[in-house]
Amino acid sequence: MTRHQKRLSVPKSWPVERKTATWTVKAGAGPHGEAGVPLLIVLRDVLGYVDSRKEANYALNQDSVLVNGDAISDVERPIGMFDILAFAEREEFYRVFPDEGGRLSLTPIDADAAGSRLGKIVRKTQVTGGDFQFTLHDGTNVRVAEDEAGEYATGDSLVVDNETKDIVAHFVYEEGALVTAVAGSHAGEIGEIDTITVTPGSGDNVVTVSQDDGGFETIEEYVVVIDENFTGDEEEDDE
Repeated sequence: MTRHQKRLSVPKSWPVERKTATWTVKAGAGPHGEAGVPLLIVLRDVLGYVDSRKEANYALNQDSVLVNGDAISDVERPIGMFDILAFAEREEFYRVFPDEGGRLSLTPIDADAAGSRLGKIVRKTQVTGGDFQFTLHDGTNVRVAEDEAGEYATGDSLVVDNETKDIVAHFVYEEGALVTAVAGSHAGEIGEIDTITVTPGSGDNVVTVSQDDGGFETIEEYVVVIDENFTGDEEEDDE
């Protein structure tokens, strides 16, 4: 298996220039599937903190780069939607967020916000003993007691504490909810759900999203429920 990836064939979410060179690093096994961006690309091409794989390996060996609260040692570790990157020595913290066009971008956040991350529930299953397990969009599993599981449903979003793995916030997928599109032609756009149209059979449910200057329509799979703390508006208000 090659350790390289042709730039022209990388997923649209990867924040790399496609025609400056032939090859780039290939994402390793891990969360986010094929859409995950190798950490090396984030450190080198996005942030400019390193110039090479060797420098990136050195930085990671110092336990100076945390992803979702954990020190990372693999430069090929996939980074994806809503991951939290922390550089403690620099006192810099970022949330991975969709940009217009579907590319992943880094949104600066404060240290308190870096202690937890958001995930969309994509699967809900009952496990041995009666408890329920929720699988989030990045593969993370969260376990909830049977008597509490009824308030959660697929499509909802959870904010999970990076250290304890406890649920610290819950955003319901429903009409009126604030959402961002994370894929498709409207990736990166934010608005409120106007209507949810359930499609009979195996077709995708359709979501109509309203915005101040119009709106858009997309499929259910492409939207994630957020709140105003994920839009960046609160940072602008503090300036």
